[in-house]
Amino acid sequence: MPIEPGPDVLVRRAAAGDERAWNELVDRYAALVWYTARSAGLSPSAAADVSQTTWLRLAEHLDRIRQPERVAAWLAVTTQREARRVSRIEARSVLVDPWTELANLESGDDPDLNLRRAEDIAAVQRALAELSSRCRELLTALVSDPPVSYEQISQSFDVPVGSIGPTRRRCLDHLRGLLTHHDASELGDLIPTRRSDV
Repeated sequence: MPIEPGPDVLVRRAAAGDERAWNELVDRYAALVWYTARSAGLSPSAAADVSQTTWLRLAEHLDRIRQPERVAAWLAVTTQREARRVSRIEARSVLVDPWTELANLESGDDPDLNLRRAEDIAAVQRALAELSSRCRELLTALVSDPPVSYEQISQSFDVPVGSIGPTRRRCLDHLRGLLTHHDASELGDLIPTRRSDV
């Protein structure tokens, strides 16, 4: 029975462009990365995003890892850091559908509050209209009711499931930039940034 190469050997081979070595690293440590992300309290979709980012970071740093034999520890620490970063972002954000929020304003509420909320929602809708149609359609799908799974979105948009989270993040960053550019007031809580249904 052949002896499996150690992690240091796999890292060096993967850094040299050996695809089989890279695949072996992923196979060997995918569960570690996934469970580290989930143990941080992230939803499955957020954990998938964190896992994807962790593997991207490893690919970027393969030739700079000082102790390749400790790649498992490197992956665990990188996953924990990325999970903390995502958790901080999610703690500041609430999933809201701007199209339905306007209809939910109660006539008995404070009129000034209703006016501010209506203005905020209108600003989000204007910013959404300036996004590319692909970003707009993706963000709309992600806040749809009933929820659409990542698998369904993957089929509809003809993209891999693993690319949905990073694409969503780029679209939301662009949306935030448009809102900042238009001096929209206190809109951070209106921008959807996470899904809990996947």
